[in-house]
Amino acid sequence: MKVTLAEHGGQAAAVNLGLPPRVLDSDDLPEAAAAELARLVAEASAEAGEEQGPGRARDAMSYTITVEDGGRSTVLTRSDTTMTPAFAALLSRLEQYFAP
Repeated sequence: MKVTLAEHGGQAAAVNLGLPPRVLDSDDLPEAAAAELARLVAEASAEAGEEQGPGRARDAMSYTITVEDGGRSTVLTRSDTTMTPAFAALLSRLEQYFAP
């Protein structure tokens, strides 16, 4: 499973403008971590419903998580103001993996 995280907008929009999305391949993770990632993706996908824009906050960050698994692609999009608990958990875990 390959998971891609792209961030848009917010107060750091100019800084993030030229940055490519960050990519995580679950094949590069230990088995337990890959299983946890799969669980978090499944939970966020189950809550996905209708994708939403940034909502009422003008400077809210928006996040696009794209999951490619077995030839199937799922796109999850949320913002700081429309984030579900499951999406927040997945985003938090991805940010931990991408931290320097």
